Order: sequence, then structure tokens, then C-alpha cells
Amino acid sequence: MAKKIVYGLHDVPPFPILILAGAQHVLTLFGATTLVPLIFGPAMGMSQAQIAVFISCVYFGMGVATLIQTHPAFGSGLPIVQGSSFSFIPPVMTIIGAYSASGPEVIMQYIGGGLIAGGILLSVIGYTGIIGYIRKIITPVVIGPVIMAIGFSLAPVAIQFNAANYWPVSLLVVALIFFFSLVSKNKYANIFAILSSIVLTYLLCLGLSRAGIFPEGHPAHINLASVEAAPWYRIDIIMPWGAPKFSLLAFGALLAGFFAVMIESIGDYHSVSYAAGLDDPDEKTISRGIGAEGLNCALSGLFGSVGTTSYTENIGLIGLTGVASRWVVRTGAILLILMSFVTKLGALVATMPSPIIGGAYIALFGTIGALGIQVLMRADMGSQRNVLIVGFAFLMAMGLPGWVEKNQELFMNPAYHQALQTVGGMVWAILKTPMAVAGICAAFCDSLVPGTDEERGIGVKMK
Repeated sequence: MAKKIVYGLHDVPPFPILILAGAQHVLTLFGATTLVPLIFGPAMGMSQAQIAVFISCVYFGMGVATLIQTHPAFGSGLPIVQGSSFSFIPPVMTIIGAYSASGPEVIMQYIGGGLIAGGILLSVIGYTGIIGYIRKIITPVVIGPVIMAIGFSLAPVAIQFNAANYWPVSLLVVALIFFFSLVSKNKYANIFAILSSIVLTYLLCLGLSRAGIFPEGHPAHINLASVEAAPWYRIDIIMPWGAPKFSLLAFGALLAGFFAVMIESIGDYHSVSYAAGLDDPDEKTISRGIGAEGLNCALSGLFGSVGTTSYTENIGLIGLTGVASRWVVRTGAILLILMSFVTKLGALVATMPSPIIGGAYIALFGTIGALGIQVLMRADMGSQRNVLIVGFAFLMAMGLPGWVEKNQELFMNPAYHQALQTVGGMVWAILKTPMAVAGICAAFCDSLVPGTDEERGIGVKMK
């Protein structure tokens, strides 16, 4: 049952509450939003100074995106925060692999070009109302496996490339998250579980590094020299990595991310409306919301940031506190933009050791996957029809991308005509992305196999 609403959608709380509640939204999204550039930066070979700038770019992009999304004329007008999207992690990793020899700045230029091109396409789908037709095939039976694939397919990133570098620190982060989230009865400890766990473990690692127990070269060693060397402010807002570069490979890879963002966001619009005590969003609200998602991603490409999406964590915060004012969310967005100009803050975050990040990933990615299961609760999962569709879609999402990646020559054989190679490259990039495979398989089966609206979860509210 939704919590009683303290401040409704149009209410403007007193200034102190406005600032504190807005800061609470920033702190809630802070961990997850920062984790995305911390995945991409090292994968591209960025220096700590470059990662610091990257993080600042992301904060600016997310702040602007939230202001647009919460505007009732340009976006959904719902109290929904925009943050860096986990849906784009697999597609961006594909782009990084394709252009790894070119260096991080060139990779960012191709990512920027892909975000601009794909964002414009998604914006057209939203603002023209085309999404109204697509919406009919995006049911909880489709949304669920897509979100599950986003979270669970990132298990290797969480464990093999981060947590396994030094398990004691990673497991400490996980244990603290469980304690603050589930054991502690303090509501503030619950709200800031991930942030508190990361900060406490970071301070411990910093102390052990200063004491020489974690020497230089240790996976959990922290060196603050890069923070001292970083400038206080930055002013290069537009195209900080250089002019965007456009390629069909980058565009095709990111299409899978845009597809997942569209599906996930439609689900989030319904969830935030329920949490805020509103009726389910109508077609026009969803169309504006998806249009804004596309516009925000295109702007992120110009700002040197990453793809954006609606944040489920902050929807949970609304349900927990009963503060559903869009003005609170917009205040949080302004705070995020102000933070983006302080480069030393990004430099500090860039010193985060990989085992700490890995522990946070284990909790966050697992939670994202489990949210997909929660979405499926809207559908009748006692139905053999739905069990078979969801099982098939999820299994294909976990298995097909690995096979597709190993058989790249089937899609882009040098013997093919250039046009065929280009199309093949786009298909390859999409089919090697787990959430795209999950969405395609689930949408196809759910549309083809007969089922009632109630069975498919259409119009059913989350319990």
C-alpha cells in the first residue's frame, strides 16, 4: 500500500524542507549515477583526472535531464529523477571494444555521436505519439525479463572485474548494505544504505592505506594525490571530449540501450504515479516522458555524459517519505548541476578502489534484476503461458549474446557487400546485448500467444 502523501505533485514545501528533501534525492541517486562512469572510465583507459571530469559531466547531464523530465510541457511532469542508465553499459562496452585502440577521448566522441543520433530517434518516437502504438506490446511480461537481464547480465562486471580483486573489502560493503537496508530500523540508515556503506568502507581503506597496511599497488589502496592536483572548477560544458563522431556500429549498439530505456521508463512512470498517489499515466504523459528521455540522451551526448533514464531508487524514496512534489525533485536537479562544476569532487570519487565498487555492484545489480521479478508480479505468473514466455526470454538473454559475440564473422563477413556488413554490424551489436534479446523475445511471444489483459498484467497496479 502506498504511504500517505505529505507533499503532493504540485505542492511547494517550505524552503528548508525543499533543500533537504532535494539533497536527499541527490544522495539517493549519487551512488548509482557515479558508478556508471566508474565502470566506463577504467574500461576506456582514462586517467584519474579524466575520470574526475567524466563524473562532473555526468552530474551536469543528469541535472539538466531531470529538469526537462519534470517539466509538464517538455517531459512527463512526474516527480521522477533522471540518472545514468545501467541499460547502456553492455552497448557502451561494445563501443569501447570496437574503438579501444583510439583512446578514451575518441571513444567518448563515438559514444556522444551514438547518443545524439539515438536520442533524436527516441525523441521523435515519443513526441510524435508513436510510442502509443508501441506501448500496446510493452506489458509487464515484456518489461520484467528486460529489467532482469539488465541486472543479472552484469554479474561478471560486479564480481570478476571488481569484487574479486579483494574480497574482504567487497564483502564488507555488501554486509554493511544488508545491515543498513534490512537490519537497522532507522529510516535514514535505510534511505542512505548504499552511500553509507561505501563511505564507511572508503574511510577504512583510506586509513589502512595511510597506515601502510594497504601499500601502493594493493587493490584497496587509496592515493589522494590526484585530488590535490585537480582544479577546483571546470567550465568546459559543451563537447568536453571534442566534436561527436557518428558511426553505424555505435548507433546500432546503443539502439539496444534505447529500447531497454523505453521499456523500463514506461514501467517507472506507472510506479512513480502509484507512489505519488496519482492515477496511472495517460498516453500523452508517457509520450512526453519518452520524448524527454530521447532529448536528454541527445543532450548528454553534447555534454560528454552518458545515457539517462528514470531512477527506480528515487521512486522508492517517494513511497518511503510521502514527499511527491516535483519541486523537490527539481531542487535536487539544481544541486546536482552545481556539484558538476566542482572538479575536485569528481576527482575524489575517482579514487574509489575497485573492490568497494564491486561490493556496491553486487547489491545494486542484484536489486535491479530483482526489480524485474517485482514487475512480473503485475502479471499472472501462475499462468503457464507467462512462465514459458518469461523463461524463454530470460534464458535467451543470458545465452544468445555470448554465442553472437563469438560468431561475429557470421554478421560482418568481409566477403559481404558493404551495405550488408553495416546492417549485419547493427544486428550483431543488438543481439549481443542481453536486455535487447530479452525484450525482442518477450515482446514477440507475448504479442503472438493469446492471453487476457489481466493475465498479461495490463492495467494491473502493483500490490
